[in-house]
Amino acid sequence: MDEKVKHIRVALVDDHSLCRRGLTELLTHRYGITVVGATADAGELEALLREHHPDLVVMDLRMEPIDGLSLLARLRKGGYDTPVLVLTMSDSESDLANALRAGARGYLLKDMAPDDVVDAIQRVAAGEMVVAPAMTVKMIGILQNGHQEPESKNSLKLLTEREREILQLLARGESNKAIAMTLGISNDTVKQHVRHILTKLNLTSRVEAAVLFAVEQKKA
Repeated sequence: MDEKVKHIRVALVDDHSLCRRGLTELLTHRYGITVVGATADAGELEALLREHHPDLVVMDLRMEPIDGLSLLARLRKGGYDTPVLVLTMSDSESDLANALRAGARGYLLKDMAPDDVVDAIQRVAAGEMVVAPAMTVKMIGILQNGHQEPESKNSLKLLTEREREILQLLARGESNKAIAMTLGISNDTVKQHVRHILTKLNLTSRVEAAVLFAVEQKKA
């Protein structure tokens, strides 16, 4: 795992103590990520944000007494702009749409491999938006139902052959490292291509690029 992961600081929110404890152990002992606190209480989370200023919050969605969407809205209303990464059991399209609309920077499923969760944490901390590969089809449904619109039906024609190869791998949920190994190029070269793809398509994240590719492929 990238050494940069060890410098990431996260706050965890889950109403199941076993989940909080397990995720804390996983992140700190296996990956060296700093967990500044783990709670199920909205007030405690706000205190953590004020005191520790974590890089992101990893939050469950369906919680009691306050659900994740309500908590996210409370944070935004309170002026907290810390990126929030949802980690949930729910694979509902409506939950995905509502979470992203409420300002979540990512949406992961709890059955994902630990390495994939940590990769997503790193990417969200770096400013990207991340959605679990299993939710990509539901993202397409959100797009087609009018929550968002792709920039252009012909925008993929702006990409070079290599950029289209990389975009196809992005659409499969591959990491930069995996793409580099598949294509036999350096990780830095992949990062540069991804930046070019986002610029050409006028997008802000690799998730948006992957969804646009999936939509265009479905139309073809």
